[in-house]
Formats: sequence, structure tokens, C-alpha cells
Amino acid sequence: MDRPAGASYQRFPRVRIRDLKDDYAKFELRDTDASMANALRRVMIAEVPTVAIDLVEIEVNSSVLNDEFIAHRLGLIPLTSAAAMQMRFSRDCDACDGDGSCEYCSVEFHLAARATDSDQTLEVTSNDLRSMDPKSGVDILVPSVFLATVAYLLGILIVKLRRGQELRLRAIARKGIGKDHAKWSPAATVTFMYEPDIRINEELMETLTVEERRSLIESSPTKVFKLDSANQVVVDNAEAYTYDDEVIKHAEAMGKPGLVEINAKEDSFIFTVETTGAITAYELIMNAITVLRQKLDAVRLQDDDGDLGELGAHLGGP
Repeated sequence: MDRPAGASYQRFPRVRIRDLKDDYAKFELRDTDASMANALRRVMIAEVPTVAIDLVEIEVNSSVLNDEFIAHRLGLIPLTSAAAMQMRFSRDCDACDGDGSCEYCSVEFHLAARATDSDQTLEVTSNDLRSMDPKSGVDILVPSVFLATVAYLLGILIVKLRRGQELRLRAIARKGIGKDHAKWSPAATVTFMYEPDIRINEELMETLTVEERRSLIESSPTKVFKLDSANQVVVDNAEAYTYDDEVIKHAEAMGKPGLVEINAKEDSFIFTVETTGAITAYELIMNAITVLRQKLDAVRLQDDDGDLGELGAHLGGP
């Protein structure tokens, strides 16, 4: 149905959490379209802020790795970033004139290590970094994948030192977003799919033998269908469907077109989110929604100022 000229179509998206862990979440996004779903996905990947080491001042480095290599490894060490939304971007901080070296926009770490034992290699890890501002809420993070390993106790390896070698440095961690550098991205992966709507023609299904029904089920690369106790084909896991159309093609090859109809619900999406651990999956989702709302509010304010009037007239037509 066409909308009358000048009329708006406002929808109210809904979110329902299915599964939630510290570094994993699965949720439904309903009553919206693909543009909003993709915008939320992109914001989670590239525009939710975290804290990462951005500046390294090396005082002494006699290890086998050069200064730039060590600085790069330090930047990739995950830091707890629950307080990142309240911190300032260093470029916008008026307390330090954008230097990125004050308590409002940065956290300072020191590292000092020297190998003295001639028989042992000294492993310098993230545990050797010392925060100069423990109250900031930003600290070294041990990813959950390490919790059951020796790395949980030893930390993340930075460099190895032999006797007489030394590493001494000062590192500044700042707030940033994944759009500027991947080290600031809190998302390991964010995916979404249309929720499938699967319908079985019961009348046509009754014309199939049990073997033909098993053959239809097995034609799906993923376990979407199953036989129930009455040997009826039922949907077992709709979300396992990968939009490959193999079941539909198999039904047509059997001379039963329309046996199964599968369509994507254009206003319903299923998200899967995994984080790096810098923030929890719940914080990632909520912070992404906050950032997206701020962006939409900024567009609305521009529209109120009349900056988009010419564009609106162009899109509205005569």
C-alpha cells in the first residue's frame, strides 16, 4: 500500500535476548528492516569505543625485537574497557589540549624487565605492565580463551629476554574506535541472518512414502527437518537453514513443486555476537544502540536546522 505524500512510517524495533554470556550473545531484532540491522552490526564492529595502548615511549630496549614491533604487540593487548563510554577522546579533551595524556582521556602503564639469569629465558608478558591509575577501571585483560591454560597465569607474551637484555617503557592507553584501528574494535565477530519462514504443504506431504520423506530431509545440507514419532516431516531447527534451496530443488525433482515453501522474514533478524573481552557482549549491544541513537539524533538536529531541507524537497519530488 502506497503512503500518501509527506506521510511518515514509524516503526518501533524490538530486541529479545536468546542467549547471553560474558563474551557471546544471540538475540532477535524485530519490526525493522535490513538497513537498520546492518547499521547496528557496523556500529558494533567499528564505532563502539574501547581503550587500547596507542603511544609507547621506549626508554631501553636491548631485546631481539625492534621498538616498532614491541609497540605493535602492546597495542593488541586487550584492556578492560567498561569505562570507555565515559572517557573522552584524546582529540576532543580540553583538559590536556588534545595531548591525550590526562586522567580524563588516557591511562598510563609502565613496564620494566631485565634478564639476570644466564640459564633461563625471561618471558616479558602483559602481567609485567603496571597501571599508574588503578582507579580508572582500565587494566590488562586475560581473554576467556586463556582461562583454562597456562597463559592465564603467565599473561600474554610480549618478548623474550636473555641474560643482560632489558626492556623499559612507558605506554599510554587511549579511547578509540575500530574505524580508526582494529585494535579498538570490541567485536570478534558480528553476524545476522533473516529469520526463515518455513511452511510445509501437508496435503502434498501425505502423498510421499516414508522413504521419500527421509530423502527429502537428507537433501538439506543442514539439519532443518526431522521425522516425528508419526513419521511426519516437521521443522526441527529453522535457523539452521542456509538459504541454499536444496530442499526446494529436491521437491521439484520429485515432481512435487510447492511441497516446501521457504521465505525470509524481511523484518526479523537473528544476531550472533562474539566480543574480544574488552567489554561484555551485553555492554557491546547496549553501547552500539546508544551510539546509533546519537547518530540518528545528530541527523535529526541537522534536519531541524534546515540543512536537509533541500535534500528532502529533492526526495519528495514535485
